[in-house]
Amino acid sequence: MKIGVTGATGQLGRIVIKELFKRTSAGNIVALVRKPERAADLNVEVREFDYSKPGELADALKGIDKLLLISGSEVGKRARQHANVIDAAKKAGVKFIAYTSLLHADSSTLVLAGEHLESENLLKNSGIPYTILRNGWYTENYTASLAGVLASGILSGSSGDGKISSATRTDYAEAAAVVLTTTGHENKIYELAGDEAFTMSGLAEALSQQTGKKIVYQNLPVDEYAGALVKAGLPEGAAHFIAGTHVSTEKGDLFDNSHQLSKLIGRPTTSLSRAVADALENSK
Repeated sequence: MKIGVTGATGQLGRIVIKELFKRTSAGNIVALVRKPERAADLNVEVREFDYSKPGELADALKGIDKLLLISGSEVGKRARQHANVIDAAKKAGVKFIAYTSLLHADSSTLVLAGEHLESENLLKNSGIPYTILRNGWYTENYTASLAGVLASGILSGSSGDGKISSATRTDYAEAAAVVLTTTGHENKIYELAGDEAFTMSGLAEALSQQTGKKIVYQNLPVDEYAGALVKAGLPEGAAHFIAGTHVSTEKGDLFDNSHQLSKLIGRPTTSLSRAVADALENSK
């Protein structure tokens, strides 16, 4: 049983490979990547695989039984790229595809939702058995930029009291590995999110508790927050995108209390306090 993982050198893909090692032999895993030279340390078979080169994808998928399609990173191009992969999978005889989508993609106001929902529909109509992994936000989206927050004592945003049911990349990667190596997941949609929800104020409180430094949450109007991000060095487009995700957070798009993720992986998801502690330790 050959399992292919697209985007295997990315932040999520690398962890998926590690999780698969716990459940199957290295000989059953194929890393599908744009730049094979970056995958030498994965210790599995590596094949060149570029979503934007449809003519080459089917050959790269030969012999693959199950495929994890990790969504592409190029906003605005992803639905077309995912269609290329799905079409190639049909030609290559892939028997199952798991796709990393977005939490509540069918109702979310996040700008990312449209492409994910289009990709989901392409997969559903492909005739290939599938599982849709609707991943919520990564906790690392918040813990990866703690240095500036700790230096200023201010955590800024435009999320109001919106609840965030995030989980770590390891949590989501483990879910993908479970789906790829066990049965009973065909043609299902999983809404995947953390067991506990927090607000941005709650994140500031967690940082205060673990660092002994007073961190306060500053809730800004969305345009003001986007402007602050630009001043911090982000491109204007990226700044407005991030600010927009905060508006969607306030609307509840990042909240889910179904606990499908913890049920799937058979353990509680990583707590915010644990994720913050790990991030602070790694930043030393």
